[in-house]
Amino acid sequence: MRFTDDQIERYSRHILLSGVGGAGQEKLLDSRVLIVGAGGLGSPIALYLAAAGVGGLGLIDPDVVDLSNLQRQVIHFTSDVNRSKVESAADKIRALNPDVEVTTYRERLTKDNVLDLVERYDFIVEGTDNFPSKFLVNDACILADKPFNQGGILRFQGQTLTHVPGSASYRCVYDRPPPAGIVPTCSEVGVLGAVAGMLGTIQATETLKYLLGVGELLVNRVLFFDALSMQTRIVAVRPTEWAEPAATNTRITKLEEYAQEACRLDDAGRSGRSETSAAEVDPAARKV
Repeated sequence: MRFTDDQIERYSRHILLSGVGGAGQEKLLDSRVLIVGAGGLGSPIALYLAAAGVGGLGLIDPDVVDLSNLQRQVIHFTSDVNRSKVESAADKIRALNPDVEVTTYRERLTKDNVLDLVERYDFIVEGTDNFPSKFLVNDACILADKPFNQGGILRFQGQTLTHVPGSASYRCVYDRPPPAGIVPTCSEVGVLGAVAGMLGTIQATETLKYLLGVGELLVNRVLFFDALSMQTRIVAVRPTEWAEPAATNTRITKLEEYAQEACRLDDAGRSGRSETSAAEVDPAARKV
């Protein structure tokens, strides 16, 4: 393709960058990414992918902007309260970079629509706050042989992994949702707003690395960080039968929707069962 003068100036730091260059920028402009969730993680993911010039972005989220979202969901402004999150986010993306085509889906992700959605995109980034959506995205991407990145945050912690066909998937770490009461949500115990920016930026970086074909992805590895100590660790994860590509996978043969289990809290704000210190459940305590 031939860049316009404006594009040469806009993407100049990419064009100058070894590992990206003009050819890499063309790849980004020709790529399509689906962002599942337009909240705390989806906000920085969408802004950085749009700024980078990813040519097609899909946004799915059924919710409207709430005042309590603005502490971490930086793509939304005070004037957006009560607006659809996907429309609010789409407006900011279009204002940031007119090169980006934004497609919005103001709907809940279900077993009936997820396969059709993921098949339209080159890469899927999951940034929701609930286990049913995380497992649905994982299973749909396995069935469609699609690469994806998954992220989760809670309190001061975050974690993320990237899957490409055949590598360890989310189910290789967590084969099923945790029992009710094990893991509280951000709305129940809180999250430091900047932690969403920290993890969302990592997820956007993983996405760009995949699209460009550069660097070492978080494949067969879970990155875990604690913002209070500023310590980061990476846990190796072995691919299991859950990670097999669609043609040979015997564990994921159909899509299943799990019920969202509420976490019971006592008066002190503690989980009704054992407290966790990881973003969801520490992968080191599972099959790794």
